[in-house]
Amino acid sequence: MSERAVLHVKGRVLVGPADVRDELWVVDGRVTYDRPASAGLDVTTVDGWVLPGLVDAHCHVGLDTHGPVSADVAEKQALTDREAGTLLIRDAGSPSDTRWVDDREDLPKIIRAGQHIARTRRYIRNYAHEVEPPELVAYVAREAQRGDGWVKLVGDWIDREAGDLTACWPRKEVEEAIAEAHRLGARVTAHCFAEDSLRDLVEAGIDCIEHATGLTEETIPLFAERGVAIVPTLVNIATFPQIAAAGATKYPRWSDHLTRLYDRRYDTVRAAYDAGVPVYVGTDAGGSLAHGLVAGEVAELLKAGIPAVDALSATAWGAREWLGRPGLEEGAPADLVVYESDPRADVRVLAAPRRIVLRGRVVG
Repeated sequence: MSERAVLHVKGRVLVGPADVRDELWVVDGRVTYDRPASAGLDVTTVDGWVLPGLVDAHCHVGLDTHGPVSADVAEKQALTDREAGTLLIRDAGSPSDTRWVDDREDLPKIIRAGQHIARTRRYIRNYAHEVEPPELVAYVAREAQRGDGWVKLVGDWIDREAGDLTACWPRKEVEEAIAEAHRLGARVTAHCFAEDSLRDLVEAGIDCIEHATGLTEETIPLFAERGVAIVPTLVNIATFPQIAAAGATKYPRWSDHLTRLYDRRYDTVRAAYDAGVPVYVGTDAGGSLAHGLVAGEVAELLKAGIPAVDALSATAWGAREWLGRPGLEEGAPADLVVYESDPRADVRVLAAPRRIVLRGRVVG
């Protein structure tokens, strides 16, 4: 749009779950609910049901199954997310430098957690800094200063000697590392499939757990008491049966463990939600999963028994507040998605955006 161009969005603007307005205007790339003076303006009108740009709170731009990818592949990943309505990404660990994305007004905004920090030979090759416990604090400090307010640990992974998932870090080093991240103004999250690492991480002050399939009736109250969020990535957990089957001969205990975690996945998420644990949408796209799956993850939360409005909030209003980014309030950057019908009534409409507006421009 030209300097004097204005976007007029009409219909039903979902500023919040129950705050519904008839229209908004986009002037100089920002939201306003005050009708601008019409003289000299070039007005474009868009109609429909409006949400703030969706959030994928666990995504990996610049990463595939083998490790870092080229900039042109990362661009395609980001564009795929954008076309799905994802306009804000929390990049939960990537070895690629994607700072160039910040200069592109047509690509989603990224909040980076730096590069994963894993125990030596205890994660996917070419993904993480692989270090031993005495090095953990130093690497956390490094990634806290490289990221955008987040650090990502690998909390558990298969221990080949044990033949099963086990915790990666001693309690003392975890406490020191999380304290250092907080001192530097960063929050900490951790990949955790199993049960063993959760209590130590939460009692050490962690802010979020990714996947969280190992939550139990003993640890869920602790998460709720401490306000520790989870990002279940159920579209990723759906791959557990294939992964378990592939490793069943060599690691039968690990395979059986993954299968049990998979079988109770919906009950685990619902129990956490019922206890008051904050739940947010993340797809884990960029490893083995395709990008653009945010609508599918919202649908999975519904299957777990989370009410539609709360599942929407987990990718819209609530997710943006959790990440410290504005929604559709007065003066906010105009990042929004327009749908044919009310997503609160049927979340399936998330899979078919009518219009996508990023930084005040219609981009899709």
